[in-house]
Amino acid sequence: MSADPLNRAGTPQRSTTSPPPSGSGASAIEVRRSSRRRRTVSAYREGDRTVVLIPARMSEAEEQRWVNVMLDKLAAQESKRSLGDAELAERARRLSEQYFGGRARPATVRWVTNQNTRWGSCTPAEGSIRLSHRLQGMPEYVVDYVLLHELAHLLVPGHGPRFWRLLEAYPRTERARGYLEGVVAAARLPHVPGARDE
Repeated sequence: MSADPLNRAGTPQRSTTSPPPSGSGASAIEVRRSSRRRRTVSAYREGDRTVVLIPARMSEAEEQRWVNVMLDKLAAQESKRSLGDAELAERARRLSEQYFGGRARPATVRWVTNQNTRWGSCTPAEGSIRLSHRLQGMPEYVVDYVLLHELAHLLVPGHGPRFWRLLEAYPRTERARGYLEGVVAAARLPHVPGARDE
């Protein structure tokens, strides 16, 4: 994948613009099809739009699949430009404002390297939230989900119905949970000697 706008093959044969999936971070997605592009797919941010370049021969279903793949890759790249603790705290504040009316107010939000069996933790009495360093580099919507999960614990301890109702406000909850379950499942798979890493 290339996020470089100079890596465009040919003149677009067809270009479509649509609103992004919830939580993608961009206001629109523009898909540009090119008859000169044979196999490669690339994407980059252009202002508040995401441009996805695909071969002209792709079906609508392939286009949609690749748009989702490229949005996730761009989000992961952007997330890799690692947020420091201050940026993480600011992100938590914005998420609390957007989804919980600003009611969840952590005293501290920080990355930690000693959480290898959980993605995040919260100590409501102290108002502290800790996220595992393993989340760094994952798509933004996944990090946002874990932050919201821990913010919700500042309002509702435990995982009862009230807690899950709070998280229903975040539109990518199920997708983020599926992503994290996939990461856990992949870690359990045996490594096959000689298998090509892709």
